Amino acid sequence: MPTFLYRYFVLFCLVLMLTPQIGAAQEFPGISGEVLIKSTLIAETDQPAPGSSSTLAVFMEPQSGWHGYWKQPGSIGLPPQFNWQLPEGVSVGDAAYPVPQTLMTGDLMNHVYEHPYALLLPIEIDASVPAGTSLPISVDFNYLACRADACIPEEASLATTLVAGDGHITPERKTRFDEWRRELPRPLGSQASFVTTDDNQLRLSIPLPTSVELNDPHLFVATDNVADPASEQVFSREGDTLIIETQLAKYWQTDNPPDEFEALLSLGNGTGLALVSRSDGAPTPTTSTAGVQSSSTLLLTAFLGAVLGGVLLNIMPCVFPILSLKVLSLARLSGGQREARREALAYTAGVVLVCLILGATIIALRAAGTHVGWAFQLQDPRVIVVLTLLTAAIGFNLAGLFELGSINAGSKLASQEGMAGAFWTGVLAAFVATPCSGPFMATALGAALVLPTVAALTVFVGLGLGIALPFLLLGFIPMLRRRLPRPGPWLATFRHIMAIPMFLTALALAWVLGRQLSNNGMIASLALILLLAIGLWFTGLRQRNGKRLVWVPAALAAVLALTGSILVPGSFAGHEAPINAAANSPATRTLDFDADRLAELRQQEQTIFVYFSADWCVTCHMNEQRAIDTASTQQAFAQADVITMKGDWTNGDPAITAFLEQHGRSGVPLYLWYTPDQNEPEVLSQILAPNVLSTLAGKSG
Repeated sequence: MPTFLYRYFVLFCLVLMLTPQIGAAQEFPGISGEVLIKSTLIAETDQPAPGSSSTLAVFMEPQSGWHGYWKQPGSIGLPPQFNWQLPEGVSVGDAAYPVPQTLMTGDLMNHVYEHPYALLLPIEIDASVPAGTSLPISVDFNYLACRADACIPEEASLATTLVAGDGHITPERKTRFDEWRRELPRPLGSQASFVTTDDNQLRLSIPLPTSVELNDPHLFVATDNVADPASEQVFSREGDTLIIETQLAKYWQTDNPPDEFEALLSLGNGTGLALVSRSDGAPTPTTSTAGVQSSSTLLLTAFLGAVLGGVLLNIMPCVFPILSLKVLSLARLSGGQREARREALAYTAGVVLVCLILGATIIALRAAGTHVGWAFQLQDPRVIVVLTLLTAAIGFNLAGLFELGSINAGSKLASQEGMAGAFWTGVLAAFVATPCSGPFMATALGAALVLPTVAALTVFVGLGLGIALPFLLLGFIPMLRRRLPRPGPWLATFRHIMAIPMFLTALALAWVLGRQLSNNGMIASLALILLLAIGLWFTGLRQRNGKRLVWVPAALAAVLALTGSILVPGSFAGHEAPINAAANSPATRTLDFDADRLAELRQQEQTIFVYFSADWCVTCHMNEQRAIDTASTQQAFAQADVITMKGDWTNGDPAITAFLEQHGRSGVPLYLWYTPDQNEPEVLSQILAPNVLSTLAGKSG
């Protein structure tokens, strides 16, 4: 109770100081007998249906210069108090408050409302209440009206009489209550965490995508004795995590600290996010290490998942040929153990460097407001064309169309012997691995995007170590190298066989390209591959005939093909359909959420997938990237004739709010699966498995 007593003490002193002025009505117009904040009790419907819920509003209208208080008033002030008188079968819940404003008076911070506002209260009518029953409702309402030089306690007896009926809401009331609901904060939907430091600082970590703009943000802590309202709040970002640092409350209970507290994050544009923050452990020695400690479990899990995912990438068709041929090159080493270790380390350095560059680029793009993930560069058709040319050239080399002077996979740089060749082979292996996605990768890299920057880069290092691990083990364990087959004539046959998975990779990239360009663009891209193949073929002929300047045809063809890779995508962009934006394509039949339209589609016995998302919901974005906006899911939806309906709750749509409440949710995400043979939808998990939607679509088809 120390904070409560402190507020009363401050208010008591303030009233004593202002007693002479309060007695002089001419100095304080409106104080003597006049209501400073007018309050009105309004029901959303005058005829609530038994067995249903509705909403009451206490509408507050402060006079100019006066203000009311939020449920946690700040340094001083008192929250509103309700004393309800209700008929049998009627109950009223806690008030929902709109996003407040800050008001600094000297060294005191207040959480206030200086303009008209409404407190919304849920009301439940029991199913046992007979229709036509009169329901008189009244409340004794006590609140505080303040301005810079005065605070006046006010009270009001508010009443209304409802009649149990059909729940009809007039258009005027609906519009009014919808406007009030837009002013309420939206539940964050993700778990926040906090730690305390030895210097009495509170450090709060909130999952919030970097695309969410902050304009003079402020954290309103609803729980008493947690944070000092008047202390400076320092905001910073660590990837998709917002970090807030402020001073602990004077009466913070160090011997029995709370496990959690409620708060409201104002984004500064009238939008607020309600959140619950749970303790992430004991006090930390410094604020700089708090974020890493709070994410240690997630970091370790993501790192191990990335390593395992990288190891499994080595058996993918785009990486295996390069790895296998480089592994066989170890059998030809003449420098012994030392040379093998050096090449293994050089190869690992090349792989890790590329993964770090890709990871840093992803983090930088997301910080700039662009939602990207692993293989983000594949959204650009020019990159697809270059990768297709590269994998095709590697395949032609493995097939024997031309030679690079030694058995390897890749470019001239990768064909070098020693550490330089091993390094560039590692770069090549990691680069051509970007079109691939193996098990454990999606979860690990998805988790990396919500970790602080340094931790996220650590996960990408783990991915590189996983890719390089087989070669690294062979380089450092002589017993494994001794088990490798000795070079011989069979190696040329094996090399030719390894061309097949590279051609399959090029084919897969061509398919991706076909999703991004028009038919003419696809033909033009294949013409570039043909041009490169002709140049490499002529180079191979000149090599076999012992002619000079053997690389001129290949170099000329490569220059023309690379130039075309820049020009072709821009000239033939027939349909804008990046692979991970499939849900925005008309072919996927994605509709904006509309309750009436949903009812019509259900009457037509359609299979419908309805989901609700928001720009500030990290969980929503992760589910969309790995389970909804994927080619496999959209293809399954198209085959099963599934209609997708998306509700965007970023700015608080009242219709979506009401729909969420009908399904027992106060926030996003929410995923519903409607089938013609069921009266009620199947509510899916808030964390979607990558194949859950395609499986459901397969059953429906």
